[in-house]
Amino acid sequence: MAWLILIGSGVLEAGWALSLKASDGLSRLWPSVSFVVLTVVSLLGLSYALRTLPVGTAYAVWTGIGASVTAVVGMAVLGESVSVLKLVSLVLIVAGIVGLNLAENAAS
Repeated sequence: MAWLILIGSGVLEAGWALSLKASDGLSRLWPSVSFVVLTVVSLLGLSYALRTLPVGTAYAVWTGIGASVTAVVGMAVLGESVSVLKLVSLVLIVAGIVGLNLAENAAS
């Protein structure tokens, strides 16, 4: 259960990052409200997951998911540039997340 909540919280991290971008420096009301709500819910989910998961692994997975989803949405929806180096870097982030999960399971 902690892993599912952590993954969901990582996706919400991407949501708050994208809301922050849309808020235009917190000057637009609804994107700013979305930013605050998604930040709080994302951090609550991370906090819950940390009850049972190691902090290093959980935090790396949370930030990795958030960074990856944010980058993909930026490229796919917001018109940010796409390059082979960016795509390879995203694959490496995902590989790192999988590796951390495998290492944690092997240590158990």
